[in-house]
Amino acid sequence: MPCATSTGSPTPWKDWDHEAGGIEIDKHNDNDDIEGSQRVTEATEALPLIQSGKVRELYDAGDDRLLMVASDRISAFDVIMAEPIVNKGRVLTAMTVYWLEELADLAPNHLISVDDADFPAHPGLDDLAGRSMLVRKADMLAIECIVRGYLAGSAYKEYEREGTVHGMPMPSGLRHADRLPEPIFTPSTKATEGHDENIGMAEAADLVGAEAAQ
Repeated sequence: MPCATSTGSPTPWKDWDHEAGGIEIDKHNDNDDIEGSQRVTEATEALPLIQSGKVRELYDAGDDRLLMVASDRISAFDVIMAEPIVNKGRVLTAMTVYWLEELADLAPNHLISVDDADFPAHPGLDDLAGRSMLVRKADMLAIECIVRGYLAGSAYKEYEREGTVHGMPMPSGLRHADRLPEPIFTPSTKATEGHDENIGMAEAADLVGAEAAQ
C-alpha cells in the first residue's frame, strides 16, 4: 500500500470486535453468485470513478473525500485472477481499519468512517458496507512502504543469490520463511505500469524528500 499523509482521527468501526479479534462480515447479506468486482461496479455507478486498481477502486465522494472500495478480486505478480474470493474485500478492509485504529496515536491517517450512514446519499452504496472506507483526500508518497520480518518472496530470491536482503548483509544459513534477526524497511517504487522495483533509502529520499523518508 502506498504511504499517505493526512490529519484527523478515524471513526471507530462498530463491526470490529477487538476483544474477539474478529469481524462480523454478514452485516449486509451478499449474493455469493455475484462477483465482488461486479457488485462494486454496479453499486458505485453514481459516483465518479477516479482510479481502478488491481483490487481497490477509488471514487470521488465530494467535499475533499474519497470512497475507497475493496473488491473481491485477487492478484499475484501484477496479474488479476479470473476467480474472485467471496468477502475478500471485507476481510481486507477489516485488516486495514484495525491497523489504522491501532496506530492512530502514532501517525494520523486518512480514514473518516466505514459506517455506510456516513457515505454519500446514493442508492446502492449501502451494499458496499464492510468493504468500503470513506477517507480524506491526501497527498500520496509515491513509494511502497514495506517492512519485512521474514525471509520470503523477492527477499528470499535475493538472499539465495547474494546473501543479502535489499542490499543489507544477512546471517548465513537462513531458510525460506525464516524470521529475520530484526524487521527491516525495504521500500520500492510505486509503478503505474509494470512491476515495482526495490530501491534504497537514498533513492526513496530522492522521490519523497529526506524528512518523509526518515
